[in-house]
Amino acid sequence: MRISRPVLRKYGFIAAFLIVPLALYIVFFVSPNLQAFQLALTNSRGISPDFAYVGFDNFRTLFADDVFWAAVRHHLLILLVLPIVTIAIALFFSFLINLGGGTKRGQLSGVLGSGFYKVVFFFPQVLAVAIVGVLFQAILRPDKDGILNSALGLVGIDPVGWLINPNLALWTLVGVAIWQGVGFYVVLFSAGMASVPKEVFEAASIDGAGRFTLFFRITLPLVWNTVQVGWVYLGIAAFDLFALVQTLSVDRGGPDDSTTVLPLEIWRTAFTYYKFGYSSAMGVALVFMVLTFAALTLRVTRRERIEY
Repeated sequence: MRISRPVLRKYGFIAAFLIVPLALYIVFFVSPNLQAFQLALTNSRGISPDFAYVGFDNFRTLFADDVFWAAVRHHLLILLVLPIVTIAIALFFSFLINLGGGTKRGQLSGVLGSGFYKVVFFFPQVLAVAIVGVLFQAILRPDKDGILNSALGLVGIDPVGWLINPNLALWTLVGVAIWQGVGFYVVLFSAGMASVPKEVFEAASIDGAGRFTLFFRITLPLVWNTVQVGWVYLGIAAFDLFALVQTLSVDRGGPDDSTTVLPLEIWRTAFTYYKFGYSSAMGVALVFMVLTFAALTLRVTRRERIEY
């Protein structure tokens, strides 16, 4: 069976564009994860080329590890809170920036100074996580000299141990993550709303749609694909938070492992206890959870594309 020249030319053109990103994907994602899985089957300590294969012993130890399960529970809590709150805030601000200013010259517009607000919201995104950590160390100090506690003291509230109270520490870190990340999604959702023809919103407004209806019945369905992408990004971010926990938490994951997360435990197990085989088993478990979340999210949130 001979393949015609136009078909060869067509698929050769497609392959020329796919081969480079596919090669990069294999080199920087597939290959390292396969190596990590191979290392997870050993008792490697990372300081000697000599190691022995121990089969699935590391995974059996992992499933009996209380610290591992504490980190998994923290990720599940973060996964429930971080995407929902961040997306809700970002959608609200994006709607105000694009459509919250009323009608001007017969067209719906954003609030006054919407361009300036985009820059303000996005600013935390350009800060390095280390800078954010140093900044919030000053804001969240547990004594009366902390910026937040100082403000609370003005209304008669005693200092709060935001990062030293095991019941508050994790939620405080999630709040910092929301503060840092929400600006990116404001810009992302604003771009999605700006791509929708203004005539769609104006027609709905002429038909009597209020702000509530305009947001939930018109805007949200039209930018749903963008929201879906944001949800996946934030879900993946919920399985990280290494840098924030490393810079802000007490004793790196404390107090009493109340803020520990899997990337931190992977780093600690590998570079403090020199159990590279065991840390690789944690890494494999983390990759499995991230891929499972992404696949389920894309499946559950899939909707038919709305053409306009």
